[in-house]
Amino acid sequence: MKALTVVRPNQVELQERPDLTAGPGEVLIQPVVVGICGTDLDIIEGTIDPAFVQYPVVIGHEWAGTVVSSNASEFKTGDRVVVEGVVPCGTCEECQRGATNRCAIYDEFGFTRNGAAADLLVAPGTQVHRLADTVSWESAALVEPAAVVYRALTTANMRPGARVLVVGDGTVGLLAATLVRTFDPSSVTVLGARDQQQRLVALTGADDFTTNADSVGANYDVVIEAAGAVTATAKALVSAARGGTIVLLGFPGQGQSVPLHVDDVVNNDLTIVGSFSYTTKAWADVVRVLNEGKADLGWLVTHRFPLDDFAEGLKAIRQGSDTERGKVLLVP
Repeated sequence: MKALTVVRPNQVELQERPDLTAGPGEVLIQPVVVGICGTDLDIIEGTIDPAFVQYPVVIGHEWAGTVVSSNASEFKTGDRVVVEGVVPCGTCEECQRGATNRCAIYDEFGFTRNGAAADLLVAPGTQVHRLADTVSWESAALVEPAAVVYRALTTANMRPGARVLVVGDGTVGLLAATLVRTFDPSSVTVLGARDQQQRLVALTGADDFTTNADSVGANYDVVIEAAGAVTATAKALVSAARGGTIVLLGFPGQGQSVPLHVDDVVNNDLTIVGSFSYTTKAWADVVRVLNEGKADLGWLVTHRFPLDDFAEGLKAIRQGSDTERGKVLLVP
């Protein structure tokens, strides 16, 4: 089997490895689509927090595939599945309260265990979720980032009629602008960095799209920072109305900081929410929404590359600022 391996920072190889087999309670899966993102670049370049990655590692944490063989009774050969990437211990205090994203033992496919940018992957049956035949592969590949966004939205002070600002026009920002509609806001504005994203932003159903940060004002009930940039975080922190909520989703980079005017936070009665990853419940909720046909996210996919052409896929992420770009997929 082939596996796209980050041997160490800045050394990526498409390796030949022995085929895998499923052990007790495990499922052997053939990945069909594998999303790659800025976090994968951070792993490749070694800029990610070292607490969240173990080298060498096969990347690929956004993916879906078909069951090859199963030692878990609820799955059979040919089933279409997605696999919850964060593997919780199930016994720590955080897991017991349902906060599996904060499990005391951090373990995740594509970070601390080998991911799906390969011909085969073995997963515990407890992590595997069946997909309906009506769910497109492209939509299935977006379950992971959608679960990240959905978990953040459920922790925010969302109420019907809220005025929402999404800062960011990448995959996470586009998903946020899409999924926030399920909370019945009165308006959704997207502040992006690239005029080329206008068509994709329109597909989210957003009411307004701008790349002019000075034009958005500071009267939003909910502000979602989804760009992962210092300037975007700084803008998010000054864009909420009194009593508003600011949700921080992006990672500006290890050790990065922005000014915080504490008196404004207090005087404006603001709530600042950081949201890390997703919970088992958020993952299951997104899969349910897709399986019930209430959403399709496949329109977000704009680039596809064979696994052998992974370098072109990474190039599309690194150098895509002058063209429209949604989700980039590798196809093993």
